[in-house]
Amino acid sequence: MSVLSSGLGPYRIQLKNVTEVTMFTLLGFTDDFELQVYLFLLFLAIYIFTLVGNLGLVLLVLVSSRLHNPMYYFLSVLSFLDACFSSAVTPKMLVNFLSENKGISFLGCATQMLFFLTFGTTECFLLAAMAYDRYVAIYNPLLYSVNMSPRVYVPLITGSYVAGILHATLHTVATFRLPFCASNEIRHVFCDIPPLLAISCADTHINQLLLFYFAGSIEIFTILIVLISYGFILLAVLKIHSAEGRRKVFSTCASHLTGVSIYHGTILFMYVRPSSSYALDHDMIVSVFYTIVIPMLNPIIYSLRNKDVKEAMKKLFERNLTINKVHF
Repeated sequence: MSVLSSGLGPYRIQLKNVTEVTMFTLLGFTDDFELQVYLFLLFLAIYIFTLVGNLGLVLLVLVSSRLHNPMYYFLSVLSFLDACFSSAVTPKMLVNFLSENKGISFLGCATQMLFFLTFGTTECFLLAAMAYDRYVAIYNPLLYSVNMSPRVYVPLITGSYVAGILHATLHTVATFRLPFCASNEIRHVFCDIPPLLAISCADTHINQLLLFYFAGSIEIFTILIVLISYGFILLAVLKIHSAEGRRKVFSTCASHLTGVSIYHGTILFMYVRPSSSYALDHDMIVSVFYTIVIPMLNPIIYSLRNKDVKEAMKKLFERNLTINKVHF
């Protein structure tokens, strides 16, 4: 590909040839085939558990009338996001573990980045919306169904997706407009921003600033919403005289706070820091944690501590067991 920049006066005509990259190679964790087989089995088990857990939770919310309220609608959207988030990365990674050809096309790499950034950013905003939902439910429970009507929770969910798409599009376009002429080998298991910036032969300073400021702004905004919401929740808890009432509130909020802490902690570590501190091998493990492991953990976090979810699961199993007995 020929790149020509020309001008008059102090500007010089400069012509250089670079090779246009049409394929990337995802180097992954290791070249040891035996270790790759073990990793394949491990991540396949995680992926199956992630899909079963998250899509099962979505189905449970749909079929159980007990869970037909905004809190569980948010939870079902979160579960769907986690299933999609993991699916944007894991299938290709599993194929690469057992394949000699670890290539991914330029378009495929851009598409993977667009999807995983969309789902990841959407989850940030959705977790903030869920914190606001908990505040509305606890601060004035009698008016919860009015204050968190479809006219409120549908725009919150829709806005989370729109923000995720816009943020992902910005970084995907900015990253893939760069020339990649030095190498096409990505030291990662999927197409993430830092390892792609590392192999570009252009100045990536603007991209690094975009990543730092936009990711940082989203983190600050969404974490502030969570902190403010839980600040009001704490005030509401202090007004509850019953120890059982306080225990119920803390039990309701504990799972969400756990999920928020784990997710935002890894995001902050990955993207909101100086580019000089990037260590690709170490960052690869952290990014695998938040894109693959956290989506597996969320169904456990949100279901094991939730009495309504456990009761709905119990009733669903009992109903299926009764139907099977009648059938046979």
